[in-house]
Amino acid sequence: MPPPSPAFALPTTHLRTRPVAVGHWRAFLAVARHLNFRAAAEELALTQSAVSRQIQALEDEVGVPLFLRHTRAVELTSAGGQLQRAISPALERLDAAVRQVRLAAGRRSVAITTWASFASMWLIPRMEQFQRDNPDIDIRIDAGDAIVDLETADVDLALRSSAASHVAQGAQRLFGEQLAVVASPWLLASMPPIRSAADVAQFTLIEVGDAHRTPYFEWITWRRWLECAGLARQQPKRWLYFNYAQQIVQAALAGQGLALARMPLVAENLARGELVEVLPAQRLDSPLVYWLVPGPRSAQRPEVQAFCAWLLHEARLTRRAIGEEAPAAPGG
Repeated sequence: MPPPSPAFALPTTHLRTRPVAVGHWRAFLAVARHLNFRAAAEELALTQSAVSRQIQALEDEVGVPLFLRHTRAVELTSAGGQLQRAISPALERLDAAVRQVRLAAGRRSVAITTWASFASMWLIPRMEQFQRDNPDIDIRIDAGDAIVDLETADVDLALRSSAASHVAQGAQRLFGEQLAVVASPWLLASMPPIRSAADVAQFTLIEVGDAHRTPYFEWITWRRWLECAGLARQQPKRWLYFNYAQQIVQAALAGQGLALARMPLVAENLARGELVEVLPAQRLDSPLVYWLVPGPRSAQRPEVQAFCAWLLHEARLTRRAIGEEAPAAPGG
């Protein structure tokens, strides 16, 4: 069969792959909002012909018409509507990011990465004093379980927990960890007294639900506590499982059962009487240690040094509260 004549050949579309200038998109969004080239030109402080040229250049780049131009009106095509829905929020996010960068320019700031429960239970409740003493330092807390690389991430220091054998280089010890049985005072008042480890079986035991995630988490389970108390086969009235330490403590504060809590995270709750430690002789040591890890690119900045000094001071208070460090002598 002979090849088709040129009159019947299908057109070939050459799609452009280079990025479209942001100015073209701003002109497009202005015309799409007003559906009027003159109003768009006034908004952009350009001439109407300049806006028309930008829209024509954009249509050439995209390869399809974006507006239907009538005698007295302008109408978006279906392609134009699709692009308006995509581009408008993208430019709003870009503008918001630029505003944030401009506001932060010249300001001192410290960015911290840590996990959510530690941020909400230990760090945030203590930060008011630092903010009063350092009103010109902005603080950003990125809370999550992912371990970030301080060499490349946009953070200044990390607060983490790990076994001493897995400590990061340059880390400074904050405090160790013990596990204690705690409960709300009104729950204890409504139940028979707890005189021995076996008595915990009368209560709902609040447990970490994903201890299998890491071998270290198995050290903070009721199963280990019961084994150490010689009650490996003991089963409680009911189990209540959560994934995060904060949720476990919140459930204990609400009187939903006994929690096996991390002492550094509940020391303030115990001091205020919101929780009561049950069977203090049955505390368990944990292999986990809490660490401050300054970022190598940030460690010498004065604001980061000030925040680290404050953290170490607060850590000393926590060590005293949990009995890890003796109180200072009077006048010392």
